[in-house]
Amino acid sequence: MPEVIIVKNEAEAGEIYARAVADLIKSKPDAVLGLATGSSPLAAYQALAKTVKDEDIDMSRVRGFALDEYIGLPLSHPESYHSTIHRTVVEPLGMNPDLVHVPGDVLDGAPLEDGDKLAHAGADYDAAIEAAGGIDVQILGIGTDGHVGFNEPGSSLASGTRIKTLVEQTRVDNARFFDDDIDQVPTHCITQGIGTIMRARHLVLLAFGAGKAEAVAQTCEGGVSAFCPASALQMHPHATIIVDEAAASSLRHKEYYQYAYTHKPAWQGI
Repeated sequence: MPEVIIVKNEAEAGEIYARAVADLIKSKPDAVLGLATGSSPLAAYQALAKTVKDEDIDMSRVRGFALDEYIGLPLSHPESYHSTIHRTVVEPLGMNPDLVHVPGDVLDGAPLEDGDKLAHAGADYDAAIEAAGGIDVQILGIGTDGHVGFNEPGSSLASGTRIKTLVEQTRVDNARFFDDDIDQVPTHCITQGIGTIMRARHLVLLAFGAGKAEAVAQTCEGGVSAFCPASALQMHPHATIIVDEAAASSLRHKEYYQYAYTHKPAWQGI
C-alpha cells in the first residue's frame, strides 16, 4: 500500500514534496513533472519555488504535464487550467512554458460538439507523455468523494486520458472559482485517466482538512474500487500520501503510519 505520512500542516507537506522533487531535478535535469491544480498542491509548489531559488536549481529543461482541463474554456480564461498552471507553477518555478503541457492546449475552448478536435485529444496526450519518457513524479489532490484528476467515482481504473462529464458536486465545489456561479462552471473536462496516472513512476497525493478524512481512509484502508478512484494507489509500487492530522483522523492504523515514518532511515527519502 502507499506510504502514509502525517504532518502538522500544509507547509510541512510542501517541504517534503519540494525536497523529493528538487533532488530528482538535480539528478535528472530534464525530469518530467505531473502537475495538478486546486488548493492542495499550492504549498508544495511554493516550497519547491523557494528550494529552487535557495539552491539555484536549473529548471530550464524540466518538463511538465497537467492532469486535466475544462472543455469549452479558452486557454486565456483565468480559470482554465492552462492559465492556472502557468500562474501557480510555471512562473514561480521559472520553467520553460514551451515544455509544459495541459490536455486542453490543442482544444483552446473548442466546444463539446467539435468532434474533430476532441475525439483524439486524449490518446494524443497520452502519446505525448509516453514520448517524453513518462512522468517521474505526479502530484495529486483528492476530492471528498475520492476522485483524482477529474476521474469521478465509477471511472475505470484502467482508463486513459479522455473526455468526462463532471458530476454536480464537483461543479458545486469549483463554483468558488467562478464567482460562486455554478452556471459558469463547464459541464465537461478532459482528464488523465487512472491508468495514465498509475504509469507515473512516483505518485504524491496531498490531502488536508477533516473534509478529506473519509476519502483518505477509503483510499488507504478501503477496498480497491472504481467508486473511490484514488484507491487505485494501493496497487502502485511507489505512492506517497501526505496528510495533516485532520485528514488522517479516520485512519484505523494512524499510529502505525506515524511510527513507521518516525523510524524511517533519512536516506530513503519518500
